[in-house]
Amino acid sequence: MLSELFTDHPLQRWAALGVFAGFTVLAGVHYVALRFISRRMRQSRTQRLAAVVTRAAARAGTLFIFTLGAMAALEIWPGIDDEWRGRAARGGVVVLTAISAMGAANVFNAVMGWWTAYVAPKTQSKVDDTLIPVARRVVPVLVYGTGGLIVLQTLGVNISPLLGGLGISGLAVALGLQPTLSNFFAGTNVLTEGSFAQGDYIELQGGPAGYVESVDWRSTKIRTWLNNYVVIPNSVLANTIMVNYSRPDPRMNILLYCGVSYDCDLDRVNDIALEVARQVIAGNDHADKSEEPWFGFERFGDSNVEFWLFVQARDRIGSFVVTNDLIKRLHARFREEGIEINYPVRKVVYDAPPPPGAAPPGPGAS
Repeated sequence: MLSELFTDHPLQRWAALGVFAGFTVLAGVHYVALRFISRRMRQSRTQRLAAVVTRAAARAGTLFIFTLGAMAALEIWPGIDDEWRGRAARGGVVVLTAISAMGAANVFNAVMGWWTAYVAPKTQSKVDDTLIPVARRVVPVLVYGTGGLIVLQTLGVNISPLLGGLGISGLAVALGLQPTLSNFFAGTNVLTEGSFAQGDYIELQGGPAGYVESVDWRSTKIRTWLNNYVVIPNSVLANTIMVNYSRPDPRMNILLYCGVSYDCDLDRVNDIALEVARQVIAGNDHADKSEEPWFGFERFGDSNVEFWLFVQARDRIGSFVVTNDLIKRLHARFREEGIEINYPVRKVVYDAPPPPGAAPPGPGAS
């Protein structure tokens, strides 16, 4: 006990005041020094995080030192019985715990703010953009909640029943929020995988297709061709087969299948199809002009000799525009050249009729 070092009451009072004054000066020096150091480090790009942490911890550290000084002074001050000394010590522990919780929360928020300002804009992933706002709300609550439990324990309150009740309540809340938590963790998984990002054109198996507008912690919003939002729970999105037309390359391959009559000159068909494809590529802004068209005959069909024509569009939407233009131009050119695309036909062959006057064959005739 610090009070045992001093026996004379006036000496104890002066010692208590001296201790309090010393800690007060130390707290002030601590605050000024940390603020000065943080300003100096903030000028360096490599020390910005240290500057942010130092600045956030300055106030809590100052209050912590000041409270320690007050507790030490009360310990020395004469005329205070042991009961009140114990109460003062417990009150000091409560204040120190609150200051520590405040300092930890401030440092965490400062680090998250630094990440949002300097790191998140340089990353392609949207994980930090989605999770950091949630973490900035949840973590301080957990910190202050832990500090509150320590305070109750310091004040002599048995927190074991409280912890048990919190565990049961937490289990009940978790069961009640199971769909929400499922969407949250599924959204985290979707974001960390990087299978799609905002602006990508995606299509779900048996579901909608459109541009990704936003990926939140609970759901993903896509904008369809009808200019409507479709909100998809992340748990559904994580368990659905999805086609991303924007990755790894937004360019879209187009295979146009067609067929021409067996009476056509196939070499002429080959040349005309490639000529039309090159015209479409040159005149359509949605076509990829760096890729040459390909042509190939596929098989002998029931009514036509079937072929395919390959071109490439710049993106998914452009593939529909290029396909539409290619079909119209190819059909018009085939009609102009007299190249026929047959309708489905069947050739029916009958047995030759018997010559006139011949008796029909009887039973057993060969």
